[in-house]
Amino acid sequence: MRKELAKNYDPKDVEEKIYDTWLKNGYFTPQMDKKKEPFTIVIPPPNVTGHLHMGHALDETLQDILMRYKRMQGFCALWVPGTDHAGIATQIKVEEVLRKEEGLTRHDLGREKFLERVWDFKEKHGNYIMDQIKKLGSSCDFSRERFTMDEGCSKAVKEVFVNLYEKGLIYRGNKIINWCPHCITALSDAEVEHEDQAGAFWHIKYPVKDSDEFVIVATTRPETMFGDTAVAVHPDDERYTHLVGKTLILPLVNREIPVIADDYVDKEFGTGCVKITPSHDPNDFEVGLRHNLEQIRVMNDDATLNQYAGKYEGMDRYEARKAVVADLEAEGLLLKTEPHSHNVGICYRCGTTVEPITSRQWFVKMEPLAKKAIEVVEKRELEFVPDRFSKIYMNWMENVHDWCISRQLWWGHQIPAYYCDACGEMVVSKEKVHTCPKCGGKMRQEEDVLDTWFSSALWPFSTLGWPEKTKEMDYFFPTSVLVTGYDIIFFWVARMIFSSLEHTGKIPFRHVFIHGLVRDSQGRKMSKSLGNGIDPLEIIDKYGADTLRFTLANGNSPGNDMRFYIERVEAARNYANKIWNASRFVLMNLEIDKIELPAQLEMEDKWILSKYNTLVKEVTENLDRFELGVALAKLYDFSWDLFCDWYIEMVKPRLYEKGENAKTAQNVLAYVLSGFLKMIHPFMPFITEEIFQSLPVDEESIMVSKWPEFDEKLCFEAEEKAAGMLISAITGVRNIRAEMNVPMSKKAQMFIKTKEKDAFEKSEAIFLKLAGASGITVTDDMNLSVEDSVSVVSEDAEILIPLGDLVDFEKEIERLEKEKNNVLGEIDRVEKKLSNHGFLEKAPAKLVENEKAKKEKYTQMLQQIESRLESYRK
Repeated sequence: MRKELAKNYDPKDVEEKIYDTWLKNGYFTPQMDKKKEPFTIVIPPPNVTGHLHMGHALDETLQDILMRYKRMQGFCALWVPGTDHAGIATQIKVEEVLRKEEGLTRHDLGREKFLERVWDFKEKHGNYIMDQIKKLGSSCDFSRERFTMDEGCSKAVKEVFVNLYEKGLIYRGNKIINWCPHCITALSDAEVEHEDQAGAFWHIKYPVKDSDEFVIVATTRPETMFGDTAVAVHPDDERYTHLVGKTLILPLVNREIPVIADDYVDKEFGTGCVKITPSHDPNDFEVGLRHNLEQIRVMNDDATLNQYAGKYEGMDRYEARKAVVADLEAEGLLLKTEPHSHNVGICYRCGTTVEPITSRQWFVKMEPLAKKAIEVVEKRELEFVPDRFSKIYMNWMENVHDWCISRQLWWGHQIPAYYCDACGEMVVSKEKVHTCPKCGGKMRQEEDVLDTWFSSALWPFSTLGWPEKTKEMDYFFPTSVLVTGYDIIFFWVARMIFSSLEHTGKIPFRHVFIHGLVRDSQGRKMSKSLGNGIDPLEIIDKYGADTLRFTLANGNSPGNDMRFYIERVEAARNYANKIWNASRFVLMNLEIDKIELPAQLEMEDKWILSKYNTLVKEVTENLDRFELGVALAKLYDFSWDLFCDWYIEMVKPRLYEKGENAKTAQNVLAYVLSGFLKMIHPFMPFITEEIFQSLPVDEESIMVSKWPEFDEKLCFEAEEKAAGMLISAITGVRNIRAEMNVPMSKKAQMFIKTKEKDAFEKSEAIFLKLAGASGITVTDDMNLSVEDSVSVVSEDAEILIPLGDLVDFEKEIERLEKEKNNVLGEIDRVEKKLSNHGFLEKAPAKLVENEKAKKEKYTQMLQQIESRLESYRK
């Protein structure tokens, strides 16, 4: 016996129960089958201690739509879930807890004890985000859940590090890197964001030794001058040829530095003299290497100045800047100060201004790895959706710098390099090394950990068991598509591509489906500082997961941002109710035990089946092209307009009959409804499953049911045309009724002039009911005229309706006269306001424009009323 649907749909009554059933039945866990084609997605791993935000909700919704669609199409569909250890973010979070609750720092505990605390924190909070992802209805295979620091992923990280080191693609060197003084760690280029900051150009005199002459250099960072080891001029700059090779006296510390000639200098910019600070500027670093200049780093890790700064030692960089400028001015060495806005790097995690400094770090040599990663996109072996993001990717890869992979943190993958302090030997190994192979001394492991993105870069294949040759790796890899936001193309996507090509010889995925950001109703990025974030779990609790999913997918266009506001959520909730109520009506009128389309079908049956058939074809094509928003819009329009508002209304009289005609209508209703539910299931999984369980179907769950397929036998062009004409005519009649304020209950005789006489005569019953006609006369005499009638021109027909059938002229004239007086009163009120000089002078321009718009609107209304009165008085 079929389950009866409740009168109202309440997500809280069904979502958890349905999700538990899916889990219990193992629908999320695919069994490898060589006869089936695999479809694989690996989840972009959220931070293990994070909470679900709207960006996650969008990401998981889009992935789940694709997974459910492909699963129903018969693919062996695997969605691998997991979390990222998130080095900096997690360590900072645990350090904050320690400081607030115990007044301790990580250094008080020591590395080992601190890491125990982080693992405890991870175990306590690490499941939150996965539980929240389940609330969305995500059909991940949780039996395969991974963590970037689990045993298998850690093994993959060591394997990759050692392989790259042995190939000479990982090296340790002293180079200019991005340094965050707040997080106290190195950052890769991709982890640095940029913003314009107000600053200044300070023009400083550098005296020439044993001379009254001096050169002028301009800098935005005078506190770094203590690291200057030269001043450079262009070799062809005749103004300074006589100074090349001479010595300058560095102000405030009186250290001697040379004048050098280098093509790097732009002789047209500024004075043509450039201070060279190899330890604090990437361009100066390169100049320093060419001229064998000393590297003097003048800052500590926390951006305070060190001993090289003399009396400024211990000062914060900005405090030192003020003091240096003041002292230069006092000594007459500051020529001038110019305000200057410049682009500055900031830490992506904490927003602190990044300091370029020289530091001994570990790097990945990028040029050899980038070549293959560029080639696969150029040859379209791997495609971005939309394609414009491939250009952004290519530009980054073609100009990529070596990747700084070491981080001065404790939480993360500790670099597998070992040092012997006795003899200086260094060993890189997958296994722990305790004894020096050279002198037998004790080895210690590198303290730095790897950039979080190093392990994330291996995610598509480490999660499937690599470096072991697993069945999963053989069957599910390469994965099918990566769904991610455009904001992490450089952080993650690019690194997965070159890592996969280098270590597996294969692309990691065939498509990269890029989505935009979820913004607030004003188009602003959601953030804590603006307080404009919307908690997806609150939306789910109030409106249900399906409503949230529909809101996020509705209007979604690959690569473009979307605006999220509650009115859209409420519209989605209303749509869910529309589906529910329409389904209840169908089910209440079903007496069939199984769905079978009969051979004999009415015109309206063939029309809806043909429209449905087209929908199947187009939605399938849209989903295959990742046009999820387009597919959903078509499903929405079909269900709300064609199915609910037209077809159900057309067949209601037949449903109340008994016999074959009623049975045919029931079968068509159930056939179209069940197919529609299957197509919208990936978007709205819970409500569709609940309704599907009440239909006379033999499939155990909509989740594992067969995706609808286009059927040539269900193409009915003639009936589509006939129904289109009928709908156009009825819509025209309804519009004129609305214009004339005539309710549907007021029946009228109607005369239909058309060359398609047969089609209208066959649809007489539908026309009578839906147009509110008391009777119809269909004629192909296009010259027919009806005295005192209103004309409705529609597709392939003209409908004439006697005015006397529609309107009680005396009452309508009386009503219109009252309405005319009201409108005249409004026009008089607005004109008085607009002729008031005080109002025009003091009122905001927008308010004045509003009043002018009102006058125009009332004037148009008056013209319409007078036109109607004139026609009635004839």
